[in-house]
Amino acid sequence: MPLSFKERKKILKEANYLELTPYRVYKEEIDEKGMVTVLVPKFTNRLAVKFLMPRLKSTHFKIKLDEIGSETWKQIDGSKNVHQIAETLTEIFGEKIQPVYDRLTRFLTRMYMEGYISFNEIKKEGE
Repeated sequence: MPLSFKERKKILKEANYLELTPYRVYKEEIDEKGMVTVLVPKFTNRLAVKFLMPRLKSTHFKIKLDEIGSETWKQIDGSKNVHQIAETLTEIFGEKIQPVYDRLTRFLTRMYMEGYISFNEIKKEGE
């Protein structure tokens, strides 16, 4: 049975954010400039998918990320923790991304709240 919102929130609150390991929930498109567009399905309900999706022009919402967001998304692979991602981003962007930990944790928190990513630690607790 999936964890409730309160249970997931408790796990995240007790964990050190830098030790969490994010993974992507949705697929993405990468353009020729390396910019990422996250593809979020418009419907997840089976009936809506069956009857409404064929009539739609586009079956996904397209969430376009900026340069730093795109690079962060590419680093989210389910094996690197937040600290390792921050180190990689610092190597790539240098001073442009400072303060890296604050920016990265805010970005990942927002992505988690929107449902675009989750964390391996939550998945393990729910098993």
